[in-house]
Amino acid sequence: VQLQASGGGLVQAGGSLRLSCTASGDTFSHYLMGWFRQLPGKEREFVAEITRDGSMTLVADSVKGRFAISRDNVKNTLYLQMNNLKLEDGAVYYCAASSLATTYRLIPLTELDIGSWGQGTLVTVSS
Repeated sequence: VQLQASGGGLVQAGGSLRLSCTASGDTFSHYLMGWFRQLPGKEREFVAEITRDGSMTLVADSVKGRFAISRDNVKNTLYLQMNNLKLEDGAVYYCAASSLATTYRLIPLTELDIGSWGQGTLVTVSS
């Protein structure tokens, strides 16, 4: 599956952004989807994930209560709603697709679980 992320930009601290990730080339609903982010010089870190049918989500503790992941399997699109942005949320955000099987409980995705990455979209948070 090919992924195209968009929606990044410059926002003031406390503001909101919604990232989108459009999938093509395969059946979107077959994939567990996630968002990661990466700061310069740092490893990519898990942000959020969502099951194939959208019934379960998991977000990292660092963004819990502020970020929400969702998907529209008709539009083949993944979203990340980011509210109350903080300076430390500034990063390149990547959407990701995984063929990992899910059980009754989600655990954070790792880079090893990912089969396809989007190209990244830059989020800059200013004070």
